[in-house]
Amino acid sequence: MPPTITATDRPLEKLSADAVVVGVGKGPDGLLSTPGADAVDRLLGGRLLSALADLGARGGEDEVTRVATLGQGPFPVVVAVGLGAPSTGGGYDAEAVRRGAGAASRALSGRASVVTLLAAVGGTPDDLRLHAVAEGSLLGAYEFTAYKSDLPANRPLPPREFTVVVPDAGDAKAALARSRAVAAAVGLVRDLVNAPPNDLYPAELAARGAAAGKKAGLSVEVLDEEALAEGGYGGILAVGGGSARKPRLLRMTYRGKRAQKKVALVGKGITFDSGGLSIKPALKMEDMKSDMAGAAAVIATVCLVAELGLPVEVTATVPIAENLPSGTAYRPADVVTFRNGKKAEITNTDAEGRVVLADAISRAAEDSPDCLLETATLTGAQLVALGSRTAGVMGSDDLRDAVVAAGRRCGEAMWAMPMPAELRRGLDSPVADFVNANADRMGGMLVGAHFLAEFVPAGLPWAHIDIAGPSYNTGSPWGYTPKGGTGVPVRTLLATIEGLIAG
Repeated sequence: MPPTITATDRPLEKLSADAVVVGVGKGPDGLLSTPGADAVDRLLGGRLLSALADLGARGGEDEVTRVATLGQGPFPVVVAVGLGAPSTGGGYDAEAVRRGAGAASRALSGRASVVTLLAAVGGTPDDLRLHAVAEGSLLGAYEFTAYKSDLPANRPLPPREFTVVVPDAGDAKAALARSRAVAAAVGLVRDLVNAPPNDLYPAELAARGAAAGKKAGLSVEVLDEEALAEGGYGGILAVGGGSARKPRLLRMTYRGKRAQKKVALVGKGITFDSGGLSIKPALKMEDMKSDMAGAAAVIATVCLVAELGLPVEVTATVPIAENLPSGTAYRPADVVTFRNGKKAEITNTDAEGRVVLADAISRAAEDSPDCLLETATLTGAQLVALGSRTAGVMGSDDLRDAVVAAGRRCGEAMWAMPMPAELRRGLDSPVADFVNANADRMGGMLVGAHFLAEFVPAGLPWAHIDIAGPSYNTGSPWGYTPKGGTGVPVRTLLATIEGLIAG
């Protein structure tokens, strides 16, 4: 069961829990207190800040310092999390609070109940700060243990109950309900991305997505290999042809009441990517189970939109395949015909994401949406250009910038990238309409977007979010981000859709 989160406006001295969380900042001369830390400091007779300083706390981001109260308060442990340097106005932005809440959750394994005073820090509007505290706390408590067979019965578990101290608990109910829904959607993505590919093959991902959609009240359609052939989905069939586990196309639709906008979501669903005949190096190939993170994100997003009851129509189109080498695999030099009739010469079978997405984008565009949002673990070039935490966003200028702004609001790092016209020449083919991968590999992330643009009808606003790095954390946990699947970019997609609704 996921942890619970509630709000209270009771005085601190009348609360009890296994731990209390406060925030501290980093100043030029050392530790900076916050209203929450001040409240606990008073409760402990003015000794908290000096104890934190003695323990080496400096208030830096992701810093966690524990102090035992030794019976001097209603909590056995105080956890002080660093928020970094405050803004010019003296407060802290929502992402610093979200990261601090997540770092505290990760540090509190073995403490079942937690009271947090992070909503008391200043700098951002109360509702944004409350969302940040709730999301960070819940996301930081995530763990994936489905395949652990020898877990000790008495092992330390993440916190199960969070209580956020706020001025008015009644006013916090809606924000907490939304945060619980967001955290559950992100958790679904993490679970799917972390699942091993022998259990999460194309038909199974389609089935799990369909089950989640039906639970959310969506209309659901799954196309098998025969239906894909009848529908002209040459790209999905080509990529999936090398595996004994055949490809699928999942479609999920939510029609909200009083909908004024129709949004198309598309997400890449390669359940495992060996590279096909253009096989990848063995080193770190196991991470390629995460190549369906875009699919997982759009599945979770459309379900989340439905749970929140937003006044919008959203259809997720999810191409799903496993890219393996075999006697039936597609080959370099093959020419693939896509659903919209265009043809690509295959020059690299490891550039398979764009090949399945071409069919999915073509199908999604047939619904005449107002805009199209697509996300994929598309290129290693994204990691080279932007690192492991920042997604690249390409497409129509206005929608691209709206996605980047949405990511900034919700704490998922996005960066607007150009699509220089001269890079399109790298896709020229002497045989077909274009090749699927440029030979020189320069500007690979941008060239990938140029390929996808070939399947977006003129005049349709669209954005492509390359999440090759941010969707899967191969390093150590940080903030509210665990090792493995991260859930990026569910929160950005939701924030973008909400922005479209607002106009």
